Amino acid sequence: MTSSNDNSADFSIAFFSGDRKTGSISVIERRQQQTQIKHIGAAPETGLDKPLKPIFVGLTKDQEVVLLDPQSKAVSVQKSLPADAFPAHIYSDPQADRDWLMNDGDKQAGNDQLNCGDQGSSVTVIEHSARTDAHHLATICVGRGHHQADFSYPSASAPDVPHQAYVSNLKDGTISVIGNDPEVADQYLAVVATINLCEPDKEEEGNTGIPNNAFPHGLAYSPLTGKIYNLNNGYGDVAVIDPKTHQIEDHIPFKGHSNLFATPDGRYLIGRGADRKSDANHVIARLTVMDAVTRRIVDQLDLQDVYVSKYYFNREGNKLYLTTSISGSPEQQANVKKDILLVIDLATLPKITVASEIALGSPSGALAFVGDNGSTRIIASSNSEEGALAVIDPATDAIIEKIPVTSANSHSRTWEVGRSAC
Repeated sequence: MTSSNDNSADFSIAFFSGDRKTGSISVIERRQQQTQIKHIGAAPETGLDKPLKPIFVGLTKDQEVVLLDPQSKAVSVQKSLPADAFPAHIYSDPQADRDWLMNDGDKQAGNDQLNCGDQGSSVTVIEHSARTDAHHLATICVGRGHHQADFSYPSASAPDVPHQAYVSNLKDGTISVIGNDPEVADQYLAVVATINLCEPDKEEEGNTGIPNNAFPHGLAYSPLTGKIYNLNNGYGDVAVIDPKTHQIEDHIPFKGHSNLFATPDGRYLIGRGADRKSDANHVIARLTVMDAVTRRIVDQLDLQDVYVSKYYFNREGNKLYLTTSISGSPEQQANVKKDILLVIDLATLPKITVASEIALGSPSGALAFVGDNGSTRIIASSNSEEGALAVIDPATDAIIEKIPVTSANSHSRTWEVGRSAC
């Protein structure tokens, strides 16, 4: 398929579409105002059990598929994608070309039977995941999933913070701390501490152990304060952790939120939540801003008929983009604005306001920010229900065009070719 359009910059964007059982990849290329769509070759399903299915970890600049064999740990680069390859849940290290793949384990117990038996689930570290020299570094057993991750590192205001990875373990109520500095050989890619998030006063019969009801889901590092902030969804608070000692030094009340993330400069923490109880006909999205320095809540914004799904920062780090989806009772779902993309101008913080509301026509699966040298030239949204890519002008927040890519599906991702497929 080829079309012409003279309103947007050159780009090369990957589009994964699937139903969480099988999937395919297409590449949308814009060169000299000409758009071409290439569908990556599809290999037959492997027929393997889910723990043994190949893991899709990246796409090279030459549009070759990078796969990991979860049993042998061999990394292969090939022209086609097995239809039942499992797309990894990836967190990219901001300080190195290493990607961390989260494995939540089996649904019943949260164990990775292949690598960790009944002792927990795992994370896998791949170096150069979007290159032909991609290779497996380690598979590390942590606590029982679901997992979120973030990374600590030295900064101008916190120069003695170590390079470490933090992985929260939802079923256990813990955080696994993993060494992430190749210069510290005895700790590199090894679990150096397990932080027990249990708060006995919030547990039945004063439980102090593991598992507990902390249910961590929201993990953020601030380079400004040099601290880790973890949302204990089960307790309704944020645990402040010193990465040098692995000790919890404070608990901050923070009820009504299901995720937590930090602004790029580390000054503010933003909590995302949803109120489905106070109004039988309307879901209410909640965005709360906490000052990471003072540890005080400084603003809160409620949005009726909105359910916030995913969050993204642009390359400049001055705008926050929130995708939306559907949630709530049938009555609430009938009113939810499921197809909007919210744009938050971070310059207004600590006050949080919606600068733009972009109507996409269908929910965004994921966003990609195309540009260089810290500048965003275009924003791309994979719209699963339409099987289309929406191209957005970052200056005006207007949709430049929609490019039909593939058939409608329930799940999609998009990213710039040659970068991590996170």
